[in-house]
Order: sequence, then structure tokens, then C-alpha cells
Amino acid sequence: MKALVTMAAAAAAMVGACVSGLAQDARPYDQGPVWDFSMVLTKPGHFDEYMKFLDTTWKAEEEAMKAKGDVLDYKVFNAVDPRDGEPDLVLAVEYKNMAVFDNSLDEQDALMKKTFGSMPAANKADVDRESIRTLKGDVMTRELILK
Repeated sequence: MKALVTMAAAAAAMVGACVSGLAQDARPYDQGPVWDFSMVLTKPGHFDEYMKFLDTTWKAEEEAMKAKGDVLDYKVFNAVDPRDGEPDLVLAVEYKNMAVFDNSLDEQDALMKKTFGSMPAANKADVDRESIRTLKGDVMTRELILK
């Protein structure tokens, strides 16, 4: 009987250790939304012109995706004193998750047509923006939410 009690106590201790180990292995964070940061260097004398584009066309695109539920928020940040060649603007877009990037090309084209009127107009607008800004890079991150 004493051996049975000892075995039961040992089994209970092992179960307790396993449960404790599982609790310690739990992550202290969970996946959150996806942030995309585009670094933009406006060309000399074109800052206000590019800001007008952001306030009209770019904002309309973001609002359309926000209405669809894919974009949670978006922001424009101004680098106060960028060093030579560094971006003076950072465009930040918060997406619901990575799945929002799995839209078909037809869906992407529909958004461009809605915003610009046609795909050729969208392509021309993209080329025209090169005269007022240079894209310096893009960073996509996933927010990790601490529990």
C-alpha cells in the first residue's frame, strides 16, 4: 500500500511539473496587426506638392481599404532633421493582418481604377510621382502584443 501511495505521489508531482512547464512555455506575447513603413524623400521644392498627393489620392486609397476593413489606421510622419539622403517622410499603414495582402490582381486593379480612373492613369501617376519624390525603402513589421 505504501508503494502505491508513493507511486501516486510521484505521478502527481510529475503531472504538476508538466503543467508548470507548459505554463512557463506559454508565450508572453501574441501576433498583432501588420505595419508597413514607406520611407520617402521629397525632391527639393516639392514637399507641399507631395503632401497634396498624400492628402488626396493616397488618403482616398487608404480610406477605401479602411472602409473594406483591411486597413486599421494610417499616418504620415515627418523626419524633423534628416541627414543627407535620408527620407523626410515616413508613411505608416496599419493592416488588420497578413491575409489582407492575399487580394487577387483583379481586386488590386479595381482599387487602382477606382482611385485613378484607369490602369494606364494609375501607371502614369506612379511615374509622375517620381519627379517629386524618391522611395528610399520599405519596412513591413508585425506588431507583437505583450500579454
